[in-house]
Amino acid sequence: MALICPLCSGSSGNSILVQGGSSSILVDAGGTCKSICAALTQAGSSYEELDAIVLTHEHSDHIKALPVLLKKAPVPVYATEAVLEYLAENLKIPANVPLVPLNMAGFCIHDLHIAPFPTPHDSVGSVGYRIALPEGQHIGIATDLGHFTPQVEESLSGCQAILLESNYDDGMILCSPYPYPLKRRIMSPKGHLSNNACASAAVALARKGTSRFILGHLSENNNMPQLAFQATQTAMDGAGMTAQEGFSVVVAKRSQCSAPLFL
Repeated sequence: MALICPLCSGSSGNSILVQGGSSSILVDAGGTCKSICAALTQAGSSYEELDAIVLTHEHSDHIKALPVLLKKAPVPVYATEAVLEYLAENLKIPANVPLVPLNMAGFCIHDLHIAPFPTPHDSVGSVGYRIALPEGQHIGIATDLGHFTPQVEESLSGCQAILLESNYDDGMILCSPYPYPLKRRIMSPKGHLSNNACASAAVALARKGTSRFILGHLSENNNMPQLAFQATQTAMDGAGMTAQEGFSVVVAKRSQCSAPLFL
């Protein structure tokens, strides 16, 4: 049985456990090593079972646990070449840890086939992932999206389950105490995906085969779980994609382990 389990998902830290067949990987390692290890235990796993860590990009909420976690679990780290250069220059990565450049055409980590795709974000090399499980299903992970591009849509089409960014509420961010340049960055085409943009993307993806959505990377200051859920669920209901038809929407917890989604 395969699963996807957000260990933490928010503006302060992001890490996602994906398991399929005999393979176990982390997508990102934000948060703290202690919190990630505790969440792995809660998910029924451990850092000792990890085969690799696959990074979306180099921002601190996706990599800050790496130096300590890799001392406990010196597994290969996969990322774009630009992100690996950033890690080598800015983090104390243990010398025995392989740093593996992504093959953008796709690559395998034991039983998992992983296909990266570019995402529009203000990073040196931001990607999302489509992960083919040995049982035949596909999982998609796409956060840190300034906008939902045709390439992202195509890359995620047909995935049975997707973790999709729902970062901010349009009303909350306009009223937030953030300085204007930061608000502009978040709302830019290379920033983050709003609740309303996420809702539209979810409907488009549901029409192409996705039935299970996890909303993630919620801002602590510019969003609330109920607002993110309401935006996407209302859009799905309006398009006739209801629970009775087999569709589901859940919101990942910001700083705690969420319930695993089994496939």
